[in-house]
Amino acid sequence: MSGEQMERERKYDGGRPLRRFEDLPGVARVVPGEPHDLDAVYYDTPDLRLLRRRITLRRRTGGKDAGWHLKLPRDGDTREEIAEPLDAGAPGQVPSALTPRLAVFARGGALAPVAHLHTRRRRELLLDTAGTTLAEIAEDRVTGQVFDRPRTPRGTGSAPGAGRAAGTPAQLTAWTETEVELAEGGTALLDDVEAAFTAAGGSRSRYPSKLARALDETRQQAPDRVPLRPGTPGAVVGAALREQVGTLIALDPQVRLDEPDAVHRMRVAARRLRSLLKAHHRLFDRGRVEELAAELRWLGRSLGLARDQEVLGEQLVAAVDELPPEVPRGDLRARLTARYADRYREAWEHAVADLTTPRYFALLDALESFADDPPLTGKGRGGDAAGQLSRTLRREQRRTVERLDAALATAPGPERDGALHHARKAAKRARYTADSVRPVSAGRAETFSRRMKALQRALGDHQDTVIARGALLDAGTGPSGGDAHAFAYGVLYGLRRDAARAAEERLPDLYRRARGRKLTDLG
Repeated sequence: MSGEQMERERKYDGGRPLRRFEDLPGVARVVPGEPHDLDAVYYDTPDLRLLRRRITLRRRTGGKDAGWHLKLPRDGDTREEIAEPLDAGAPGQVPSALTPRLAVFARGGALAPVAHLHTRRRRELLLDTAGTTLAEIAEDRVTGQVFDRPRTPRGTGSAPGAGRAAGTPAQLTAWTETEVELAEGGTALLDDVEAAFTAAGGSRSRYPSKLARALDETRQQAPDRVPLRPGTPGAVVGAALREQVGTLIALDPQVRLDEPDAVHRMRVAARRLRSLLKAHHRLFDRGRVEELAAELRWLGRSLGLARDQEVLGEQLVAAVDELPPEVPRGDLRARLTARYADRYREAWEHAVADLTTPRYFALLDALESFADDPPLTGKGRGGDAAGQLSRTLRREQRRTVERLDAALATAPGPERDGALHHARKAAKRARYTADSVRPVSAGRAETFSRRMKALQRALGDHQDTVIARGALLDAGTGPSGGDAHAFAYGVLYGLRRDAARAAEERLPDLYRRARGRKLTDLG
């Protein structure tokens, strides 16, 4: 069966606890579960890109949940499990339903069998007084084979899902471990079970999965991030960069699956990263900052093609409701909905194609390398974080004010519209910069961010009308200009022009509130 669920489990080595599980708080009785014979083939790239991220992909028969299982690490003991039926896809190939979730991790590496494990599982169920299963304790006797793996350089190989035959068995392995998985119980029960194992001389397994143990891959987990000296500018901004890189990677599968708002959120993550690098460039090696910023701009533009069509369609469809009753509408709403749905789909397909290129995978590698070990300058490694970051925030504020001054001094027309758009981008970068320095002064940073966001929104509303008016002008004067909708397009154009004026009328007050000098003082 297909499905998604969260699982919480811990693995142990060592003897069986002497303490009876019935004596644990909340446990009324312990009953034996049906034993299982589990046979699983694990898939990964030749250089184990999934395993290094504590991700496992297997095809397993036997037990109560036979099928394909993709397990993704979440917080603490929790993993997200995504399941597909045994017969999903062609024999020997990863199901197509799973490949969008794997591409951002495999990054072009071919997925193929790396190990074949057989588990004889003896189960005990911990029940409460109502007969509800609180947890399952499984004693697993594991035997298996590890396959030879040709080493493939990062970024090469076929796309995820292109399987290959298993290599010659290179290693036989066997061990016994105990797995404790929560059902309806809570963390306290998991801790009580662990205390029982510890008292009996057992210990938590150092392996995150059976595959890791079979391959003895504790040494090949993703390298630890280089610690940053607390309280320095580099530590503050480095934490923000790490968070945004994680967000970008987490959103990749959602974009490929075309989940609601995923394109928009991934585009925001790319823009945030670029803004942080550009605003805080004095803290890092300039060459690497410029390279990453250029590639993030490319990614943001690719995602933006789809997002812009989505926003434009939503805006124009909603504007139909603003038409006066006497204006003929006909099938205008349906036509606009279909038109921009088609354009969004085409742009989304183009964006997903970009997400499968070596260029994109190289960007992900570079972002992770930068975030894990930031190339800090002297300003980033030491000094007063509050003082350094206050100066950065002040520069971003001044940049926004200067652009807005120039825009407001420009005569109405296309040139002014373009200048206001540039001011909007500056306000957005200033807002993102403020968000990144909240650990230094949450109150000041929050106030500055909120005021820049309000200014950005007004400028964004204005820019939306610019784009909408251009689209309406094309629609009303193009091949369909003589149809029944031509007049409606003209009325909508006028309404969007009125909305532009209303947005500009909000600017003076928002401008005044965003330029206060004290807003940038984080000391």
